Amino acid sequence: MMDLSALPDDFLWGAATAAYQIEGAVNEDGRAPSIWDTFSHTPGKVDNGDTGDVACDHYRRWPEDLALAGQLGLDAYRFSIAWPRVVPLADGVVNRAGLDFYDRLTDALLAAGITPFPTLYHWDLPQAQQDRGGWAVRDTALRFADYADVVASRLGDRITHWATLNEPLCSAWIGHLDGTMAPGLTDLTTAVRASYHLHLGHGLAVQALRAAVPGAQIGIVNNLSPIEPASSSAADRAAAVRADGHINRWWLDPVFGRGYPEDMVKLYGVELPVEEGDLELIGAPLDWIGLNYYFRQFVADDPTAPAPGFRQVRGPNAEHTAMDWEVHGPGLEQLILRLGKEYGARKIYVTENGSAYQDTVTADGTVHDPERTVYFEQHLAACARAVAQGAPLAGYFAWSLLDNFEWAYGYDKRFGLIHVDYETQRRTVKTSGHRYAELIRNHRAR
Repeated sequence: MMDLSALPDDFLWGAATAAYQIEGAVNEDGRAPSIWDTFSHTPGKVDNGDTGDVACDHYRRWPEDLALAGQLGLDAYRFSIAWPRVVPLADGVVNRAGLDFYDRLTDALLAAGITPFPTLYHWDLPQAQQDRGGWAVRDTALRFADYADVVASRLGDRITHWATLNEPLCSAWIGHLDGTMAPGLTDLTTAVRASYHLHLGHGLAVQALRAAVPGAQIGIVNNLSPIEPASSSAADRAAAVRADGHINRWWLDPVFGRGYPEDMVKLYGVELPVEEGDLELIGAPLDWIGLNYYFRQFVADDPTAPAPGFRQVRGPNAEHTAMDWEVHGPGLEQLILRLGKEYGARKIYVTENGSAYQDTVTADGTVHDPERTVYFEQHLAACARAVAQGAPLAGYFAWSLLDNFEWAYGYDKRFGLIHVDYETQRRTVKTSGHRYAELIRNHRAR
């Protein structure tokens, strides 16, 4: 039986989205192409040749979407600000029309009693900046800080909660090592340098935000996974340590002031481009840490794989989503506790958690998604168990508010609390959305 009684009275209930996944309007009001525009328009990179050109048309339909967020009873809305709308090119010139959009969005959220929770970077680097080297060069971190200052100077009088980066692992490892996300590169040296400059950009953006927004609550969002060896062999256990370094420790240690894990620096064999004062900037204290959790990973040693030499395998006797991701609620509890106990996180938000299933639209237009409903219940129960053990968990953001462009998977994979008919753009709250709203109401009424 689900027991959420341990969640604190001021627990923040939210949902999350990302700009390129929902906004559309890629050529309007001064927006310039991002690396995801380029990537999605490259044949063979995205399933079905899908792009984010229209997506959920949120750029035009945002009042309807915020009204639906209000109907769900959300306390907070996590969205991302599109760098290529605000500073479209590499010349630093600000596009006022792009800022105006987020200004209107912010005011409407506050009028509805919903706390804005913006993320400054959710993977949509301006293509003009990529053409100058992208995250592989230091200049991009400096330009990111300039962009952060522009946004904070405009919106910081009303927004107090800020995230710098979303899932830098994906930007660096999947975008520059695996090549299955933008910018689609496959080079270890470039990937490691990108990871470092992403962290440096984070540190510089924290500095800019603190200067522009006194009292700001600032964090970074990492996607983490519990790691299990595929067998009890010494090789697989060693692979699990390397996988934990690659997936978790590389992204946590630096921002908690520990520097980069020495075992992984040695394994990658790439000299980090550290300059004086960088590590202190990267490790400056944060007000909160964001945890995106979707699945745990079973890994096996694989000497034929690129560094760090492991491959992910399917776990035994497990339920999987339409993404072929394992459903494992206890993994969320494990990660929350790890952040508190091992890293001393002072405040934690689950900034993304959700699942893709083949949703059923009935003849009367309702959308039944019982698997997703159970998924949310199981993972929220894991949150409550972590809080009962002393974890400083302050809120939970369901992924996602809307079905959307799911990156390289295109539009086939649906995560939303709200169903989107991409032909008509009609929105329909799913069973899971109604259940989420009920849980919010019950928590407030206790």
